[in-house]
Order: sequence, then C-alpha cells, then structure tokens
Amino acid sequence: MRAAARPPSFFNTMRKFSSYLVVAIKGFLMGAANVIPGVSGGTIAFLTGIYTELIESIKAITGKSLGLLFRFKIGQFWKAINGNFLLAVAIGIVVSIFSLAKLMSYLLENYPIQVWSFFFGLVLVSTVYMIRQLDNLKLKHWLSFLVGVACGVTICLLSPSETSNSLPFIFICGAIAMCTMILPGISGSFVLVLLGKYAYIIDAVGNLDWIVLIVFTVGAIIGILAFSHAFSWLLKKAYNGTMMFLAGLMLGSLVKLWPWKKVIEEVGKVAVDRPVWPAQFSGDPHIAGAVIWALAGCTLIVVVEFASAAIKKRSASEAS
Repeated sequence: MRAAARPPSFFNTMRKFSSYLVVAIKGFLMGAANVIPGVSGGTIAFLTGIYTELIESIKAITGKSLGLLFRFKIGQFWKAINGNFLLAVAIGIVVSIFSLAKLMSYLLENYPIQVWSFFFGLVLVSTVYMIRQLDNLKLKHWLSFLVGVACGVTICLLSPSETSNSLPFIFICGAIAMCTMILPGISGSFVLVLLGKYAYIIDAVGNLDWIVLIVFTVGAIIGILAFSHAFSWLLKKAYNGTMMFLAGLMLGSLVKLWPWKKVIEEVGKVAVDRPVWPAQFSGDPHIAGAVIWALAGCTLIVVVEFASAAIKKRSASEAS
C-alpha cells in the first residue's frame, strides 16, 4: 500500500459513534504503549492510521480557536479542533494508563523476554511498512533515515540520572515526555526514565497523587500544543524527509526493545541495562518463546496492513 506524498489537511467529521469507539480503542493501545519504556505511542498511532489526524487536530488548538471558546461559541470551537476525535483518543489513553500501569509492570517483571520480543517484531515490521508507504525516495531521504537511526540508538543508550521532585521540574518533564510520546520511535516513558522520573510518575498514577499528576498533565498539554505546530510544519514542508527520519528513529529504538538485556547499574528505582546476546544473558533466554512472540508481533502488523488495504480497496470500488 502506498500513501500520498503529503498528509491530508482535513478532518473526518462524518464519523458514527462506532467509529469513535474504534478511535478510543486506538487511543487505548497508545496509552498501553506509552506505559512501557521503549514503546512509542506515536508508533501505535501511525500503525493504526490516526497519526496525521492526531497531529493536525492538536495543531488546531490555537489562539483563534480558543477565542471561539472564550466567546462561548462552544460548538464552533469543538468542530474547529476536531473535538470528538481528540476526546475519543484522550479517553482511550487515560483509561489505558490507569488500568494497565500495574498490568504492564507485572508482565515486564514476570515475562520480560516475551513482552520485549513481541514489541521488537511489531516495531521492526512496522518500520518496513512505514518506508514502503513513501514514494519518490531520494538519497537525501535515506540520509535522513540514517540520522534517525543514529539518534534512536544514541537516545536508547543514554543513562538516566537522579533528578529533583520539585513541581517545576515535573512540569518540564510532562512537556518533554508528551512531545516524544507522539513521535514514532521515541518512547515518552523512556524519556521519563532518562529524566529520572519514570518510577516517580508511575507511583503517582498508582497512588493517585493528584498534585503531581495535574502539574505533569498541564506541562504535557502546553508542550504538545507547542510541538504540534512545529511538527505539522515539517510534515508539510518535508514530508518524505520527516517520515524517513521517524522511520530511522523507530529502527534505532530496537536497541531498547532487544529482549535480552544486562543490568549495569541502578539509578534511583530504575535499572540501567544494555542489550546482550542470548548466550550472555544471565537467566533462561527463552529463545523459543522470544521467536514465537516476535513472529506474533510481525504477523499482527502484516494482518493489519492487509486488512487496511482490503478495506481501502473495497471502499474505492464502492465509491466508483
């Protein structure tokens, strides 16, 4: 399947309730991914086909649209920002984070190799499909891809540090993490690990520490509003180059998703690890399970891609 050379600049405002339910499920998957240090919610948004609309919808929240809200033209404001879509995504993400935080912690603690293998296969194949969807790739686009790979690997190999728990710093963490959460290949939760605040924020979610959560959320909202404008501009001015850079980030992130790791130090409550070969792994490498779950991740993307192509083909034939 080939995508257009430029992203669409319009919103799907004709959805039925069932369609918004599907969008909420996609948001749920984004939230689940964002809980895991190493898996990007932006990757999930891209795989499920809502990425461009998400960026454009967030970008639509401007001084002009907010002016409609302040003048109590709520309906016009809601339509201008594609509010139903954003609300559906937000509900899915929030429900997922609050319901899956402990489950993901349990799975990563008890079945880490299988979980990482599944996401490794998922991200690997999704990177291939992401590149295949682009037309007219030139040398400069492949150079952008290599830069993305280098950035992804570098970010994944950085070590976290212990940092302040002050509310101003939590605000900054929220802004930075939310910007990266919508980038395919960069995990917002892993950025929190680098900032030394992953365990702190997860504990705040589990303990319902509302002061910390509110400050973090406000920072996240302000950060993503500012970032969406810059990123939307990049998509319009250099779509192929931007997407190839993001594809490189996704491929580089496989360093973090590699199933076999060795802990080299502890920083606060966060273990700093590095990828190793299965033979160098200190415990049972579960190679058979790793292969099976990696193939499951690969298969999931292939099935979704074929289903998407079939639906698109059928819709086109019905329209004609």
